[in-house]
Amino acid sequence: MRISICAVGRLRAGPEKLLIDDYLTRFDRTGRGLGLGPARVVEVEDKKNAGMGAEAVLLRKALPKGTVICTLDERGRVMSSPEFANRLANWRDAGRQDLALVIGGADGIDPSLRAEADFSLSFGAMVWPHMLVRVMLAEQLYRAANILSGGPYHRV
Repeated sequence: MRISICAVGRLRAGPEKLLIDDYLTRFDRTGRGLGLGPARVVEVEDKKNAGMGAEAVLLRKALPKGTVICTLDERGRVMSSPEFANRLANWRDAGRQDLALVIGGADGIDPSLRAEADFSLSFGAMVWPHMLVRVMLAEQLYRAANILSGGPYHRV
Protein backbone atom coordinates (compact mmCIF):
# COMPACT_ATOMS: atom_id res chain seq x y z
CA MET A 1 0.00 0.00 0.00
CA ARG A 2 1.52 3.25 -1.17
CA ILE A 3 1.32 6.14 1.27
CA SER A 4 1.14 9.83 0.41
CA ILE A 5 1.40 12.57 2.99
CA CYS A 6 -0.50 15.37 1.25
CA ALA A 7 0.14 18.68 2.97
CA VAL A 8 -0.56 22.35 2.42
CA GLY A 9 2.62 24.44 2.37
CA ARG A 10 6.24 23.93 1.51
CA LEU A 11 8.72 22.66 4.06
CA ARG A 12 12.11 24.29 3.72
CA ALA A 13 15.38 22.50 4.29
CA GLY A 14 16.09 22.16 7.98
CA PRO A 15 15.89 19.82 10.95
CA GLU A 16 12.20 18.97 10.42
CA LYS A 17 12.79 17.97 6.81
CA LEU A 18 15.78 15.86 7.82
CA LEU A 19 13.68 14.05 10.45
CA ILE A 20 10.83 13.42 8.00
CA ASP A 21 13.21 12.08 5.38
CA ASP A 22 14.91 9.83 7.95
CA TYR A 23 11.66 8.38 9.32
CA LEU A 24 10.17 7.84 5.85
CA THR A 25 13.37 6.08 4.72
CA ARG A 26 13.13 3.84 7.79
CA PHE A 27 9.43 3.25 7.09
CA ASP A 28 10.13 2.28 3.48
CA ARG A 29 12.85 -0.13 4.56
CA THR A 30 10.77 -1.73 7.33
CA GLY A 31 7.43 -1.63 5.53
CA ARG A 32 8.56 -3.04 2.18
CA GLY A 33 8.31 -6.64 3.33
CA LEU A 34 4.95 -5.94 4.94
CA GLY A 35 3.32 -4.55 1.82
CA LEU A 36 3.55 -0.99 3.14
CA GLY A 37 5.17 1.81 1.21
CA PRO A 38 6.74 3.51 -0.41
CA ALA A 39 5.83 6.75 1.35
CA ARG A 40 6.10 10.16 -0.23
CA VAL A 41 5.32 13.75 0.67
CA VAL A 42 3.17 15.75 -1.73
CA GLU A 43 3.09 19.47 -1.02
CA VAL A 44 0.50 21.87 -2.40
CA GLU A 45 0.58 25.62 -2.04
CA ASP A 46 -2.25 28.12 -2.30
CA LYS A 47 -0.18 31.00 -3.65
CA LYS A 48 -3.22 33.28 -3.86
CA ASN A 49 -4.03 32.75 -0.17
CA ALA A 50 -7.64 31.98 -1.10
CA GLY A 51 -8.35 29.90 2.00
CA MET A 52 -9.49 26.40 2.88
CA GLY A 53 -11.70 25.95 -0.19
CA ALA A 54 -8.81 26.63 -2.58
CA GLU A 55 -6.52 24.41 -0.51
CA ALA A 56 -9.10 21.60 -0.70
CA VAL A 57 -9.13 21.85 -4.51
CA LEU A 58 -5.33 21.56 -4.59
CA LEU A 59 -5.33 18.68 -2.12
CA ARG A 60 -7.97 16.76 -4.11
CA LYS A 61 -5.79 17.06 -7.22
CA ALA A 62 -2.88 15.58 -5.27
CA LEU A 63 -4.84 12.52 -4.10
CA PRO A 64 -4.28 9.27 -6.00
CA LYS A 65 -7.44 7.86 -7.58
CA GLY A 66 -9.25 5.40 -5.32
CA THR A 67 -7.13 6.29 -2.30
CA VAL A 68 -8.15 5.89 1.30
CA ILE A 69 -8.37 9.44 2.61
CA CYS A 70 -7.29 9.97 6.21
CA THR A 71 -7.35 13.55 7.44
CA LEU A 72 -5.26 14.81 10.32
CA ASP A 73 -7.73 16.87 12.28
CA GLU A 74 -8.27 17.88 15.89
CA ARG A 75 -11.80 16.42 15.66
CA GLY A 76 -10.41 13.05 14.59
CA ARG A 77 -9.88 9.90 16.58
CA VAL A 78 -7.03 9.75 19.08
CA MET A 79 -5.33 6.37 18.78
CA SER A 80 -2.50 4.48 20.37
CA SER A 81 0.44 3.53 18.16
CA PRO A 82 -0.62 -0.16 18.04
CA GLU A 83 -4.16 0.89 17.06
CA PHE A 84 -2.75 3.05 14.25
CA ALA A 85 -0.56 0.16 13.09
CA ASN A 86 -3.59 -2.12 13.02
CA ARG A 87 -5.60 0.46 11.08
CA LEU A 88 -2.86 0.56 8.41
CA ALA A 89 -2.74 -3.23 8.31
CA ASN A 90 -6.52 -3.45 7.94
CA TRP A 91 -6.53 -1.07 4.96
CA ARG A 92 -3.66 -3.01 3.40
CA ASP A 93 -5.35 -6.36 4.04
CA ALA A 94 -8.59 -5.05 2.52
CA GLY A 95 -6.66 -4.61 -0.73
CA ARG A 96 -6.42 -0.82 -0.62
CA GLN A 97 -3.49 0.23 -2.80
CA ASP A 98 -3.14 3.87 -1.73
CA LEU A 99 -3.49 5.82 1.49
CA ALA A 100 -3.42 9.62 1.57
CA LEU A 101 -2.77 11.24 4.92
CA VAL A 102 -4.01 14.81 4.52
CA ILE A 103 -2.68 17.79 6.49
CA GLY A 104 -4.52 21.05 5.92
CA GLY A 105 -3.33 24.63 6.07
CA ALA A 106 -3.29 27.07 8.97
CA ASP A 107 -7.09 27.09 9.20
CA GLY A 108 -7.43 23.32 8.94
CA ILE A 109 -9.13 21.18 6.31
CA ASP A 110 -12.14 22.41 4.39
CA PRO A 111 -15.35 20.80 5.74
CA SER A 112 -16.21 19.39 2.31
CA LEU A 113 -12.90 17.53 2.13
CA ARG A 114 -13.24 16.37 5.74
CA ALA A 115 -16.65 14.93 4.80
CA GLU A 116 -15.04 12.90 1.98
CA ALA A 117 -12.49 11.32 4.33
CA ASP A 118 -12.64 7.62 5.13
CA PHE A 119 -11.06 8.30 8.51
CA SER A 120 -9.86 11.21 10.61
CA LEU A 121 -6.90 11.00 12.97
CA SER A 122 -6.00 13.38 15.78
CA PHE A 123 -2.73 13.86 17.60
CA GLY A 124 -4.69 15.24 20.55
CA ALA A 125 -6.54 18.37 21.54
CA MET A 126 -3.46 20.57 21.34
CA VAL A 127 -2.72 22.51 18.18
CA TRP A 128 0.57 21.53 16.51
CA PRO A 129 2.58 23.41 13.89
CA HIS A 130 2.18 21.69 10.53
CA MET A 131 5.89 20.98 10.21
CA LEU A 132 5.83 19.09 13.51
CA VAL A 133 2.68 17.19 12.52
CA ARG A 134 4.58 15.97 9.47
CA VAL A 135 7.48 14.82 11.66
CA MET A 136 5.16 13.08 14.14
CA LEU A 137 3.23 11.42 11.34
CA ALA A 138 6.40 10.17 9.63
CA GLU A 139 7.61 8.79 12.97
CA GLN A 140 4.27 7.07 13.61
CA LEU A 141 4.38 5.46 10.16
CA TYR A 142 7.82 4.06 10.94
CA ARG A 143 6.64 2.96 14.40
CA ALA A 144 3.58 1.25 12.86
CA ALA A 145 5.75 -0.69 10.42
CA ASN A 146 8.05 -1.67 13.26
CA ILE A 147 5.10 -2.83 15.40
CA LEU A 148 3.69 -4.88 12.52
CA SER A 149 7.09 -6.46 11.85
CA GLY A 150 7.53 -7.40 15.51
CA GLY A 151 10.55 -5.13 15.83
CA PRO A 152 11.95 -3.76 19.10
CA TYR A 153 11.36 -0.03 18.39
CA HIS A 154 7.98 0.07 20.15
CA ARG A 155 7.66 -1.20 23.68
CA VAL A 156 4.26 -1.63 25.28
